Amino acid sequence: MRIAVEGCGHGTLHAIYASVNKTCELQGWSGVDLLIIGGDFQAVRNSYDLNAMSVPAKYRAIGDFHEYYSGARLAPYLTLFVGGNHEASNHLWELYYGGWVAPNIYYLGAANVVNFGPLRIAALSGIWSGPDYRQPHSERLPYDFKEVKAVYHQRELDVRKLLQLRTQVDIGISHDWPRKIEWQGDYEQLFRFKPYFQGDAKTGRLGSPAARYVMDRLRPKWWFAAHLHCKFSAIVYHDQETGSKDIERSSLATDALHTRKDMHNTEEINLESQAGQSPKEEAFLSAAHVRNEEEIDLDMDDDTPAVSEPLKVESLPRTESQRNHAETNAVSSNLRAQLPASFARPTAAAAAAAPPMSHPAAITNRTTEFLALDKCLPDRKFLQVLEVDPISESSISASTTPYALTYDREWLAITRAFASINPTTSPIPPDAGESHYRSLINTEAAWVEEHLVKTDKLTVPHTFTTTAPVYDPSVGLYPKEHPREYTNPQTVAFCNMLGIENFFDASEAEREGRRARGAGPPRGDEDGGGRRAAGRGARRGRGSGRGHGGRDGGGRGRGRGGSYG
Repeated sequence: MRIAVEGCGHGTLHAIYASVNKTCELQGWSGVDLLIIGGDFQAVRNSYDLNAMSVPAKYRAIGDFHEYYSGARLAPYLTLFVGGNHEASNHLWELYYGGWVAPNIYYLGAANVVNFGPLRIAALSGIWSGPDYRQPHSERLPYDFKEVKAVYHQRELDVRKLLQLRTQVDIGISHDWPRKIEWQGDYEQLFRFKPYFQGDAKTGRLGSPAARYVMDRLRPKWWFAAHLHCKFSAIVYHDQETGSKDIERSSLATDALHTRKDMHNTEEINLESQAGQSPKEEAFLSAAHVRNEEEIDLDMDDDTPAVSEPLKVESLPRTESQRNHAETNAVSSNLRAQLPASFARPTAAAAAAAPPMSHPAAITNRTTEFLALDKCLPDRKFLQVLEVDPISESSISASTTPYALTYDREWLAITRAFASINPTTSPIPPDAGESHYRSLINTEAAWVEEHLVKTDKLTVPHTFTTTAPVYDPSVGLYPKEHPREYTNPQTVAFCNMLGIENFFDASEAEREGRRARGAGPPRGDEDGGGRRAAGRGARRGRGSGRGHGGRDGGGRGRGRGGSYG
């Protein structure tokens, strides 16, 4: 199977599809079967959606997506994407379980597993934030200035569901990098290209602990990410004595609480306030003092960006430092001493709060090839084409074409097993342990087999329909109203198919009541959301981050490869 992988989308679909076409032409291919985009997709349907997207106001752009949403254009390839930290979050919220945002363009939801032909794909949207990790998805329109950021933070409940998988997947996708992945690749080159990554890497702050644990649990053959605006490859040799044991689930609980005191997300990226790199990759810049003006100029309307040279991940060269670290897949004692308390081995009390998990016997892969890519701009390494052979067991042959997008039966059973938990309200019940969920999932697997597999209902239906109005240029980029909340018919149909409650629905009276109480008018001088209405108290666990003087709620100096990330 031939696939294309792209880093951050940033609303540049025309350029991305044109680049895929050009790369296929250079490769001698007629096209690809699938395109994967690693987040910051920006499914902006109209100007009002921009008020629900966390992005500095001066970088607001309607982008290309609205043409695919309205039907003016059709995506030439099936396109799958995860959510990032610069999204029309209100649109993606409608599709918590995944769904079509436009014909032939499918959002993978907060967390998901789907099949495309014989290929099995697991996905985790969002970025890491300790304070929000154990919170519910409680953000509802109209978003205030903290909710517009909290809405895209990864949640423990979604990760918990992914960790219940007990069979092999082929591909893992996340926007945020799995934490510590930098040490399994050519970190010396990475730090030369992005020198301000080094401090965070050494203190264990680079990337997402949640994504790392999912990767180490599922052990896919490939893992794709974006977010940090650079191309980086690594090879992870999974070993039960190292790797994920350094990031136990109980450590996630500790990390989720260690910044609770000031409610700031010290993990979030603030690209606007950080230095960028020189256009020359070999240039070594001192961190945080030099701004790359070329990075600030997004040039999002350029439909003909330079195309990355098509290479196979398998053929990427490995340096001596990469080989040494790949062989051990461990962290030195000196480096471990510098890691935060959240990376300490779990105490008995913490372990009791997060029951340990045994490694599933059916997950047999021991090597994961990691690839992160840049955003779609000229002279950037944002695109990779690959020929992939599945390692998961499938009843569908790789030679059976055309391939269809189908629901994953194990994931559907997991979704039903967790259906009694409302992901939008507090408190989220604590992890009850693998044995508890295994019993529930086995029961639901029998239900899925009887009601969906035997009745041939696993194919994802092509039932896209517009919910919000299409783009009207006369409204402008700074409307004075927040977007309205909609119930997506795809989410209704999915919940009905599984016989579960749709928690992402509300009456019009409830929605109008929230609008009346409101978050205040949209802030035209800032990055989405609204001012908090008078008398409305701050919500727990919502932090926009400390950053370094910028306005995009970042912090910790990671991922400053562009004007915003």
